[in-house]
Amino acid sequence: MASSASGSAIMAAGITMTDTGGHKICHFRQPFLSNTLHPINYSNLQCRSNNKNPFSSVVKAQAVTVEQAAAQVAPKTEAPVVIVTGASRGIGKAISLTLGKAGCKVLVNYARSSKEAEEVCKEIEACGGQALSFGGDVSKEADVEAMIKTAVDAWGTVDVLINNAGITRDGLLMRMTTKQWQEVIDLNLTGVYLCTQAAAKIMMKKKKGKIINIASAVGLVGNFGQANYSAAKAGVIGLTKTVAKEYASRNINVNAVAPGFIASDMTAKLGDDIEKKILGQIPLGRYGQPEEVAGVVEFLAINPASNYITGQVLTIDGGMVM
Repeated sequence: MASSASGSAIMAAGITMTDTGGHKICHFRQPFLSNTLHPINYSNLQCRSNNKNPFSSVVKAQAVTVEQAAAQVAPKTEAPVVIVTGASRGIGKAISLTLGKAGCKVLVNYARSSKEAEEVCKEIEACGGQALSFGGDVSKEADVEAMIKTAVDAWGTVDVLINNAGITRDGLLMRMTTKQWQEVIDLNLTGVYLCTQAAAKIMMKKKKGKIINIASAVGLVGNFGQANYSAAKAGVIGLTKTVAKEYASRNINVNAVAPGFIASDMTAKLGDDIEKKILGQIPLGRYGQPEEVAGVVEFLAINPASNYITGQVLTIDGGMVM
């Protein structure tokens, strides 16, 4: 269920669906509500009396003070350089678009979907943002190093890494092949390790950075037919907590987001009976949307209010895992 597919979600409902393109989307998750403080404009505040008010200067001074205080509390977002792996569709696409529209410079990584990745870049640029695509397999060290170099050559640094790339190769353990096991572990877990290690080298030098790993509710509770995927996502959660401890002294925040059932093309094709069974497991009674995961990631990536959060796993699953 996490970053890629809906096969996991469906299997949780007793259904097995095969991977059609290496990527599915169907997670356990829930919308994120953010509150933005909008300071009141006191610039027009003045005394309307015809007589000079000896307290007018005091009122204006207080107004300025309140306005300045409100401005300091209001969230301010920067425009960091962001790398999003597995960003051509699904949750990765939603994250890229959300951050791009927020003013970030986004490297859109993809494995095979070059056309889709280019479309994501164009959409970001149409909103005034900057983006570039990079084709590479994050389970291969050489590709990861080339990806990091591409971002640094273009924009000078890497501020935020979002490890989203993932695949599913579902099947009951007794029938699972070593190839099915290894492919999922290599991309979903080793890929996170390689990207984190490479990006952190840059972040450590400047003593600042954000790393967000897209895990899964499956990594917390397991799932029928997904021994490989569950193990990989549980590994991502453990890796997140360990790296958060190791890099905290360098002011690098490392967190994970664990989606549940997320709407996708595959969930749209499910029959009413299957969907009813799936939704019956979710207290909020609906699938999550990719944009809801993206909203949480945006908060962790660029909102100053997240600067004191590290080593945490935020579950976005409509209340499924409590």
